Amino acid sequence: MLRNPPGPTRSSYAPCDEYGGRAHHREFQLERLKVGETAEHCGWLYYDADDQGRARRYWGEALTTATVLGDDNLAIMVLASLSMQASYEGRPRQGLALAQAAQERAVRYGSPMLQSLLASRAARALSLLNDQTGAKKRLTESMRLVERDGRGRPSPEWAAFHGHAELDYTQGLLYTEAGHHHSAVTFLRAALAHQDRTYGRNRALYRLTLSRSLVRAGEADEAAAEAVESLEHLEEVESGRVNRRLKEVTGLLRGVDNTAARDAADQLTEFAELSGVA
Repeated sequence: MLRNPPGPTRSSYAPCDEYGGRAHHREFQLERLKVGETAEHCGWLYYDADDQGRARRYWGEALTTATVLGDDNLAIMVLASLSMQASYEGRPRQGLALAQAAQERAVRYGSPMLQSLLASRAARALSLLNDQTGAKKRLTESMRLVERDGRGRPSPEWAAFHGHAELDYTQGLLYTEAGHHHSAVTFLRAALAHQDRTYGRNRALYRLTLSRSLVRAGEADEAAAEAVESLEHLEEVESGRVNRRLKEVTGLLRGVDNTAARDAADQLTEFAELSGVA
């Protein structure tokens, strides 16, 4: 992870201001775009580190750059990220508005996978707003669009992670928020099965979320087993969001009157202490 990554500042643009002419203008545009893309990436890094204030500042810089340059691809990427963050922070109304703004910009791209990703962000926000009907409608739309992948323009590179695993995970979260924990377990298992092993961070998060749902469904032994198995993924990643879920699951397991659950909580606690995330 980058430490104190550079953000767009006035000095970043100053050298370009000395030049004129069409060729130099293009160079200026490209330099500013690179600064905006760097800011967006730094925003994601801080989001994953669970430093939401810094993430928001970097994404704000990136969105300003996208607006000044009129670059829709960067704007869509930042709006999608801000929507995700808003829902994560418990601001789903903003999350929905941001997802809708991204969807409006993305229409002309003709990419079913990109539209699917944005529809899933809207579904997540609607679920948190307790609009389960609206959330299911958007998620169904998102699933339909995934099936059309390959018939339209390809999705941008930054959206490559999106697919069946993400949609299963989102469906699992929708059932969790509706209190249907057994149904949530089914979809979270599917998300884990579909998730590419190269995405270690997502696998860790999915497995811990599955363990959480199993606890709430009254399946303590299975919850304990999944929690312990998540340690294999946790050794590969460094993520504040995943660490937060780890602490949540540890607390839930410790509150269950079950030997396997208590043993698992002890193992998770020991891991957190040794890795410095306790």
